[in-house]
Amino acid sequence: MAEWDLSQRIIPYLDRHLAFPLLAYLTETGLFPAEEVQAAQYELARKTNMVDYAVNLFESVYPGKEIPAEFNEKRKEALLTNERLQQDAQAVLHVIENPDVAQALRQDKNQNLQYLKENYNVNLEQITALYNFGQFQYTVGNYSGATDYLYHFRILSTDADLNTSAHWGKLSSDILIGKWDVALEELNSLRDAIDSRSTPLPASASAADPAALGQLHARTWWLHWSLFIYFNHDQGRTLLLETFLSPTYLNTIQTSCPWILRYLVVSSILSRKAPSPSSRVRHSIREIVKIVQMEEYQYTDPVTTFLKELYVEFDFEAAQKALTEAEKVVANDFFLDNFGDEFMDNARYLISEAYCRIHQRIDIGCVIWLGMQLWDGF
Repeated sequence: MAEWDLSQRIIPYLDRHLAFPLLAYLTETGLFPAEEVQAAQYELARKTNMVDYAVNLFESVYPGKEIPAEFNEKRKEALLTNERLQQDAQAVLHVIENPDVAQALRQDKNQNLQYLKENYNVNLEQITALYNFGQFQYTVGNYSGATDYLYHFRILSTDADLNTSAHWGKLSSDILIGKWDVALEELNSLRDAIDSRSTPLPASASAADPAALGQLHARTWWLHWSLFIYFNHDQGRTLLLETFLSPTYLNTIQTSCPWILRYLVVSSILSRKAPSPSSRVRHSIREIVKIVQMEEYQYTDPVTTFLKELYVEFDFEAAQKALTEAEKVVANDFFLDNFGDEFMDNARYLISEAYCRIHQRIDIGCVIWLGMQLWDGF
């Protein structure tokens, strides 16, 4: 199953903190040697301020070796930095957490800044201190603290670049602490910001256009981060279909990350029996089959092959074989393994449905044989 693992394709599009859960999962699956996964975890951790975590990983990767002195220095530096940034941020936090101030703030950020400056002597540098402290809390693994400080910063800041950075940081923090409803709101808000950052480009725009490449890059990262939410939120699979099948994001998948098709296929199968699905979701499999067939030269795996064999080739035996492999792929995928049983139930239903649709007259013996193959074979 290691050949079908997507971690090495997905991790380059994640923040290093979001990569930790994927690597931890790989240590459980046994798809790769444990020492290689631990070495990768260590390489990620040593560049953060999670010093104790990095030391534990060092001891696992290099048993018996003396812990480098740099970790003690880094721990002292982190404690001093934390104290300094907390003091800088506390001044403005004390002001904006005042109920009277919170009630006086409006939607207009410039108006808010003027109000805070005139009445509480709060300046832009103090507001930026919220960002600095929130970012630092993120680097030490205090994701709850990070999400709070970055939230307050974004309410007041007019710095577009820092606001964008804070937006990504808060989204990652919400994901890592499992606040899925809040994370979904952040995800949608970030998508709107990405989509509106530049005016729509004409079809003749050059691929080398910096604006086009920047937006494509942001959407590619957004797609990968969204998987955490769409496969944990109650309505995530249907929301994934509606978003990923939109022309803009489907084009991004086909251009930058065709392996995301696996999650599109699985979501379409899982949403087959979803309560009150939209028309887009209800007919998504038909559309996705065409996409899978079109992108086969770029990406294929047992999950996409199952759909192709069933709806393009109408080869039920080949579809069954592909589904046997697809079950293993789903069971070893960080985002999908909780949906294994549901995926298999819906996939078997699709095979039965497809068989009945293409045969005007059905021999009851064939139906019994098909049922036995589907259920006994898995």
